[in-house]
Amino acid sequence: MFDELDLEYQDGLAITGVKAFSTGKNHDFRVAIMGELDAVVCPAHPYADPLTGASHSCGHNAQISSMLGAAIGLNLSGVLDELDGDVAFLAVPAEEFVELEYRERLRNEGKIKFFGGKQEFIRLGVFDDIDMAMLVHSEAGVEERKSFIGAGSNGFIGKAVKYIGKEAHAGGAPFEGVNALNAAMIGLMAIHAQRETFRDEDAIRVHPIITKGGDLVNIVPADVRVETYVRGRTMTAVIDANKKVNRALKAGAYAVGAEVEIDEIPGYLPLNQNEAMGELFKENMAVLIGQENVHQGQFMAGSTDMGDISSIMPAIHPTVGGFKGLAHSSNFEEVDKEMIYINPAKAMAMTAIDLLYDGAKLGKEIKSKYKPLYTKESYLKMWDELLNG
Repeated sequence: MFDELDLEYQDGLAITGVKAFSTGKNHDFRVAIMGELDAVVCPAHPYADPLTGASHSCGHNAQISSMLGAAIGLNLSGVLDELDGDVAFLAVPAEEFVELEYRERLRNEGKIKFFGGKQEFIRLGVFDDIDMAMLVHSEAGVEERKSFIGAGSNGFIGKAVKYIGKEAHAGGAPFEGVNALNAAMIGLMAIHAQRETFRDEDAIRVHPIITKGGDLVNIVPADVRVETYVRGRTMTAVIDANKKVNRALKAGAYAVGAEVEIDEIPGYLPLNQNEAMGELFKENMAVLIGQENVHQGQFMAGSTDMGDISSIMPAIHPTVGGFKGLAHSSNFEEVDKEMIYINPAKAMAMTAIDLLYDGAKLGKEIKSKYKPLYTKESYLKMWDELLNG
């Protein structure tokens, strides 16, 4: 599509990412419009890939469509000739923080450092020439033509856990072994015992899965793997809960005489959407669906690496209805294609015009009032110090 629009672009960013450029009258201010290159593994979804189980049961396909729609509108209309700045169109990989062992292999091979695509884009300098950014996400379970702005979300730390026991014949001599699966189960129950210590206002979520429970049924499990997140409304709360989770995981190993390796993985920061940008988007979406259908969003207990972007530059992450069913489930379904593909494209294009018109006056004003939590350098240092001590 970028070739058809005759746009310059870079590809192969963070393995699969793409960044295209459209130029205005001058080039001292640049707005990014993004979509995420993601699916989730949901084999029961009617449109799941039969080999991998991957399906678009979170609406990332609609994100890419709306990003491309904005690119088509801005470029073919000729409006860029009237704007005092550029627009970048980013197809960003790996917002879904999944398949951690696979991404760990990529990291060990030196292909990535962070498991989130936008985090990698920050590290690689893809955002170095970007002043502010936006994307539109799906709002699962809302079939009506509604849009939601301004919602925050949890941040988190990820972890890959390996329990190491000792093999033995499970029937003939289990007493000769050390059962790593028992260690993991005790560790998970110890996490559950911590839940009453999590404060309601911190919105802590810990949701581990066992990805490997052993090798063969007649061998005492000696290699058991667990993946989990520790989520929370603030990174202070996340760090506190994370200490408790690690203590619980270690207790499981100690109880049965196993060993445990806990690999801490940079997760995502809490999302803090820029209010001024959100108001611009709200006004533009209201033109399309009516003022009464644009609402303040509710806090999201989930997480997004858009939180990391919002910590270093003004950013918005509005959501739109037009979907029924639950996100990441087999009943997630698109019901209003104009609402999920076309209206977000129009609203983002209109917002980019507002930000870049008249000397990019609004864009520069919003950026001047924004107080970043981190620079690129301090952001990278923060994760390194947090996880490596």
